[in-house]
Amino acid sequence: MKKKYCKSCKILVKGSSCTVCNGSDLTENFQGRLFITDANKSEIAKKLEIKSSGEYAIKVR
Repeated sequence: MKKKYCKSCKILVKGSSCTVCNGSDLTENFQGRLFITDANKSEIAKKLEIKSSGEYAIKVR
């Protein structure tokens, strides 16, 4: 099974809809991955305005 990412918030999605934004616009076409383990302490998460931990795509198409 290929990984699917939400086009709006770029988080890895398991299923048919995004758990963060409730969107259903998903893609398998992405470039690069970013793993956020603690969104509250991460400087990168703050700069990218990421509120929850998880696996994110750097670029989605």
